Amino acid sequence: MGPRTNKVPMHFKHMPQVDVPQGRNGKHKPIVTQILSDLDQLDAGVALKIPLAGLTDTKENVRSALNRAARKSGLHVATASDGQFLYVWNEAP
Repeated sequence: MGPRTNKVPMHFKHMPQVDVPQGRNGKHKPIVTQILSDLDQLDAGVALKIPLAGLTDTKENVRSALNRAARKSGLHVATASDGQFLYVWNEAP
């Protein structure tokens, strides 16, 4: 098939594909990076104790972002929480 002869006006702006940003640094990246860095330094049987008041988003959203990043890195991470803290530790594969 050839190009369309009856062009419909475009609804969105366009740009060269080479100028499209390729990386994704979401709003959870700083906290997730810090948690993964600390987890890398933990001994077995030790958990991180992260104050919920210090999180910039809900514990559910941070936990989801952390689990996505851990899976992507091939890590096995477990989490738990109470009313004040999010607990995170390395789990054996």
